[in-house]
Amino acid sequence: MNSLDSITALTSKKQQADLNLVIMPGDGIGPELVHSTVQIMQQACSMTGVNLNLSEEPGGAGVYEATGAGLLGGALDRLRIADGVLKGPVGLPSVRKPDGTEGGLLGGLLRIGLDTFANVRPVRLRAGVRAATRAEPGSIDYLIVRENTEGLYLSRGAGVRNHHAASDQMLITREGTARIVRFAFEQALRRSGAPRDGVRRVTCVDKSNVLRSFALFREVFDEVAADYPMVEADHCYADAAAHALVTEPERFDVLVMENFLGDILSDLGAGTVGGLGMCPSGNIGEDTAYFEPIHGSAPLIAGRNLANPVSQILSGAMLLNHCGHAETADLIDSAVESAFAGGHISILPTGSPAGGTEAVTETVLNHLSVD
Repeated sequence: MNSLDSITALTSKKQQADLNLVIMPGDGIGPELVHSTVQIMQQACSMTGVNLNLSEEPGGAGVYEATGAGLLGGALDRLRIADGVLKGPVGLPSVRKPDGTEGGLLGGLLRIGLDTFANVRPVRLRAGVRAATRAEPGSIDYLIVRENTEGLYLSRGAGVRNHHAASDQMLITREGTARIVRFAFEQALRRSGAPRDGVRRVTCVDKSNVLRSFALFREVFDEVAADYPMVEADHCYADAAAHALVTEPERFDVLVMENFLGDILSDLGAGTVGGLGMCPSGNIGEDTAYFEPIHGSAPLIAGRNLANPVSQILSGAMLLNHCGHAETADLIDSAVESAFAGGHISILPTGSPAGGTEAVTETVLNHLSVD
């Protein structure tokens, strides 16, 4: 079975006893999720001899409301010198920019400012997790690799509109596509293949039958794929991929795609493995990386002990693995796995965990063990 230890940066960091991380609590439920994860990371690190040093960097809607910017001055420089960053969800629907879009969202600021070009989203159905489909645990275990710095979202804040019409543009470049596709193939080499047949496979998801930009994406994909004859190169149009991720998810190993498509299809995948609260993510560049859950800040349930912290906890495990601490990351991942498999954690139809955020935290802490 594939696990979080297959997800690495382009150049893995050497394991070190001292680990200097920045924590960004975010908005809404973000602070309570990050608090939960920090407790678990601290205990796991103490069990494996890792000296965890934490500093905090504010950011998000609350900061935007106070200062007019989503980040404080010099924040990007402070994030770059850290070994890694754990970020909570950000954004509040009530905080808006003059153009009507949400203020304080950090995706564009961090992904482009830090050049974390690879958005990595593992989608895995775990034993003991009730999902919306009839898939069996182990049959869904794939990685969505989403290009993070161009595509349709590069038009963020740059579109044009008047009273009658609006237009946003999508940019696909050869260089940007080549590096994300190469990253996807490198990830496939570290995994054990698709659940259905054990074949290492990278699927290019696009709409090259309609748009020239996607035709370029596919063209570059095929060029890069030629350098990886040991990995099967696969193609799937985006609409067909949405169908197949529900009807035959066991076919997929690694999927690579443009930014907007990755945003949509990773949420679809989350729906097949227990919801958004089960899926972590990493934003990885050459020298900098930050990790966060794929869901929003859910301000309506903030502070009420209702949020599912699992996606944030698993994002913390991804961060530790990226920093070279695979043993510590596996402790956390295994604790989550055994807690669900044993029925000690369950997710209600509302998406909240039975017993609340704090109960999940305590359960994962109790399941941390060194063999």
